[in-house]
Amino acid sequence: MRADIAAARARFDAGHRHFLLETPLWQLPGAALGVACDRVWLKLEHLQVGGSFKARGMLNRLLANEIPASGVIVASGGNAGIATAAAARALGVHCEVFVPTISSPAKQAKLRELGAQVVVTGAVYAEALEACLARQRETGALMTHAYDQPEVAAGAGTLAQEIEAQGGGVPDSVLVSVGGGGLIAGIAGWFEDRARVVALEPELAPTLHRARAAGAPVDVAVSGIAADSLGAKRIGAIAWQVTQRHVKDALLLPDAAIREAQLWLWQQMKLAVEPAAALGLAALRTGAYVPRRDEKVCLVVCGANLDPATLA
Repeated sequence: MRADIAAARARFDAGHRHFLLETPLWQLPGAALGVACDRVWLKLEHLQVGGSFKARGMLNRLLANEIPASGVIVASGGNAGIATAAAARALGVHCEVFVPTISSPAKQAKLRELGAQVVVTGAVYAEALEACLARQRETGALMTHAYDQPEVAAGAGTLAQEIEAQGGGVPDSVLVSVGGGGLIAGIAGWFEDRARVVALEPELAPTLHRARAAGAPVDVAVSGIAADSLGAKRIGAIAWQVTQRHVKDALLLPDAAIREAQLWLWQQMKLAVEPAAALGLAALRTGAYVPRRDEKVCLVVCGANLDPATLA
């Protein structure tokens, strides 16, 4: 996968760096976050175009394929749709986005602002995806999957490549939120076994955790505070394959701890992020993941598409 990630970066560099941002990497003493380790890196990917890491994978998917006259189509809890809509607007093509009813009003408003045609259907992501696939068969539009396409995972992997370049080397561990698994597939695909990549999931959306218990991807019920972005009901096939090789730890976190970490990031560091972006800090602050004293831990702050009123 490293070759695919390098190819994605080359596509971005060939005239699209004005669209895709190199997001900051904060390198802080662990004490700044109340954590007993020497260094914590915060990869502030919530500052990416469209408000999440998804811009990388969606842009790579569009650049790597011929786009038909009917444009592009995607099903999403919100972030993948926003990223696809932003990339489509940058390339001047039509975009249709199917979102479930649990998708936040803030995300739906952002989609419309970007010029996407928005269809709200189904209670959860899987139902929106079914409707999206039916529509794609009618129109022939290029389908972008929220997480389970090689170009999408490779695009996400450029984030890990960027972390290594900005940090002057590989962190000891990288804590990554998991929904369908596109982000962790890309990150683990780049770092392989050079860093300890740790999968983090809400207790109420345990797709990877349940797959490991079953020995294969299975459908799970999803709900809870982060369901609009970590609400895939089954871990993606690409993520399953990559995490089986390169990810040892898959940890679950309760909604209360995720919410506390989200509020802490806002109140103490003025980082306005969605719940999915707070799982890394929640894992450290609850002791679900305990780093060594000399460990360099990287937290991927993955998205910021939220209603600011929820931080009050």
